[in-house]
Amino acid sequence: MVTLKTFFAEAREGRLTGLRCQHCGELTIPPKEFCTACHEHSWDVVQLSGDGTIASFTVVRVAHKTNTHESPYAVAVVQLKEGVSVLGRMVDLPLESLAVGSEVSFRPLLSGEQTLIAFGPRAPR
Repeated sequence: MVTLKTFFAEAREGRLTGLRCQHCGELTIPPKEFCTACHEHSWDVVQLSGDGTIASFTVVRVAHKTNTHESPYAVAVVQLKEGVSVLGRMVDLPLESLAVGSEVSFRPLLSGEQTLIAFGPRAPR
């Protein structure tokens, strides 16, 4: 079973993990205790590609009192190629280049012991 603790431990290592309901096939990220589609509690662990497109985004221009050096920054909803969406920070992209439909890839954003979900430009393959 993937818990939030193991989800972020995997993310720290560069792996994005989801759960697929064994009963109805619903895919979820981050992990949840019960399936929101059928309310079952039976999951399979799924490794996700981390590749997706920006579905929406916002630019945060007001600094948080503990992170004044980090604004402005962007947060986006990214629809992964597997069909599930996840919220993450945008990194390594100029704010003016952000656009709905832009292709991005997952990368962990490390801050001390904390791991954040982040996305940057998709590398050519």
